[in-house]
Amino acid sequence: MALSPVPAPGRPAGHPMGSPHGQPSAAGATPPRAVRPGELPSVHGALLCVALPALAVCAEHGQLTGEGPEGVYAAGRRLLSRCVLRVAGREPLALQGRMAAADRAVFLGVLRVPGDTGPDPGLAVERSRGADGSERITLRNATARALRLPVEIALGTDLADLGAVASGRTGPELTPSVHGTGLRWTAGDGRSVAVTADPPPMDSLAAAGVLRWEAELGPGAPFTIRLQVRGDRAAGSVAPSGGGAGRPGGHLLAGARAEGDDPRPGELLSASVEDLRALLQRDPAHPADVHLAAGVPWRCGPVTAEALWAARMVLPLGTRLAATTLRALGRTQLQGDGPESGRLPGPLRDAGPHLPPRCTGVEATLAFPVVLAEARRWGLPAADLEELLPVAERCLGWLRRTAAPSGFVPDPGPAGPWRAETQAHAHRAALLGADLLDACGRPGGDPLRDGARTLRERFRREFWLDDRAGGRPAVARAPDGRIWSRLGGWAAHLLDTGLLGGGRYAQGLLDRAETEQLARLLATPALDSGWGLRGLGTKEPGHNPFGHRAGAVRVHETAVAVAGLAAVGHEKEAASLLRGLLDAAAAFEYRLPEMYAGEQRTTGARPVPHPAACRPAAVAAAGAVHALLALAGIRPDVPGRSVSVHPMPSAPLGAIRLSGLVVAGEPFAVRVGRLGLGMVEEAAEGLQLGV
Repeated sequence: MALSPVPAPGRPAGHPMGSPHGQPSAAGATPPRAVRPGELPSVHGALLCVALPALAVCAEHGQLTGEGPEGVYAAGRRLLSRCVLRVAGREPLALQGRMAAADRAVFLGVLRVPGDTGPDPGLAVERSRGADGSERITLRNATARALRLPVEIALGTDLADLGAVASGRTGPELTPSVHGTGLRWTAGDGRSVAVTADPPPMDSLAAAGVLRWEAELGPGAPFTIRLQVRGDRAAGSVAPSGGGAGRPGGHLLAGARAEGDDPRPGELLSASVEDLRALLQRDPAHPADVHLAAGVPWRCGPVTAEALWAARMVLPLGTRLAATTLRALGRTQLQGDGPESGRLPGPLRDAGPHLPPRCTGVEATLAFPVVLAEARRWGLPAADLEELLPVAERCLGWLRRTAAPSGFVPDPGPAGPWRAETQAHAHRAALLGADLLDACGRPGGDPLRDGARTLRERFRREFWLDDRAGGRPAVARAPDGRIWSRLGGWAAHLLDTGLLGGGRYAQGLLDRAETEQLARLLATPALDSGWGLRGLGTKEPGHNPFGHRAGAVRVHETAVAVAGLAAVGHEKEAASLLRGLLDAAAAFEYRLPEMYAGEQRTTGARPVPHPAACRPAAVAAAGAVHALLALAGIRPDVPGRSVSVHPMPSAPLGAIRLSGLVVAGEPFAVRVGRLGLGMVEEAAEGLQLGV
């Protein structure tokens, strides 16, 4: 898979905004303007059909014009940039374009034909395009007379890499040759693509890249053309969706459903599971291991920390994705006897306007034992646990060696700073890691718990800032005592403590009073935009509603806040954020982007897209699942042969039934009534049920 962008000069590698991006221009048109570092062509208004490694970026009118990032891609190569339909010499009038599924878009247009005497169009044009570029074009004669119409499709491609498309440096279109029932293009590096048509065209004009038909339509009759796009199969690629045996999908992620008084959870859950399945991609060197791409179209490279967080949030859909993601990440672990031994590598990533870049490798290293421990609670098979446990032990060994005498873990390197979010990850890893080691009969649990105790005590002394408003956590500290006090959505991670045995949550870094104060802060208008949680509060210096760490709503953080607030009993605040997230999801037609602008919600307004956000994105789709499951509060302990539910007592969305989930490898369903009472309706045999 090779869809990931090239790091931008002057930006940390792996920055979510990608590579040096300017606006692409049409092939053969004026040269692209100067590239601006970090800028991406906007796709927030596009329809993205996804079944990785296949991807189609379409405008709502349905024509592929070659403008910007439009086109059909496979494994990071644009196979088709133009596919323009004309009937009787004219393009249809576009009326509607919409997603029919995660991997397919449909378009409807009309055309007035010779002989139409009134304003009503006599010809309907329906197009259905898949992520792999396969397309069905149907003309329907709505008149009472027979029609004979010339139809032509103009095709073109530059066979450009996605990075070149993103930077506006694609070069001219290639010259095709006639190939069977269509056309074929070959690049200088030997890569090629062919488009074939059924029925065969009457004329194939290679010089113009045009296929032509004479369509004969009786009254009320259709005429259909089917196009297939076939490129060189990339190593590690999988068959496109639509039943291909090689395509990862339902066997990894269960088809969860939600039904109840409010229809939005059902719509969001269905769309999110579809998007997650579409984002699955294989490790090219190890095809059995599948993980989630971070996001489309810009972040579909190797397995990332985001893929691991997403796999954790969708554990209710099964543990197999967690196992394959952990396996793929585990193979990258640094070996040897040096200080970095046991750490997972990862690029630096921008951390906002106030802090230096953070290390995604540190984040992944601390997440690894947490995901493995929680996957065990959800029913991870013993064989997977045995294989992955040594990697988790090495991650925990790195944690013990890296923690300063204070217990703090520096990020990105020994010079720090000490970030509050990283300390939350480290504390969770220590407690869940200790629990995992004890359960597996391995040594090392007690030193981890001692380290967590030291970290907790020091954190409350040195990161909690008292003030007349009740106090707040600092976002970071330097070893020299310097403090960064900006409050933002990052603080939600302080509420995410991790699942232990018997349906218990691990102890957090904050005490009860501090947790209550943090819940109040997250609910203030400075942080809760009405659409979700801002990355940085509106009253903080450097606030920017479009800053991905400086004020934009990041779906992942909002979902973590919803689940964390619900778990500690702050249901009112959790419900407010969840309702805002659902309203935003409805405005985005239930395909949530990774982030959107943190503009304050007003009556009649809609959430504002972020121009460079991935959509769909793994942590956004998985975050939606995570937030919705907080309504039921499912807490499994499969090794202990129990599962309990702890629903929100006020049932903020009314009655809801969640089914198609997986606990202990078997179907699981739970119902929450309007009075907030939960009842397990389906579960694996032998599990003790509780509320």
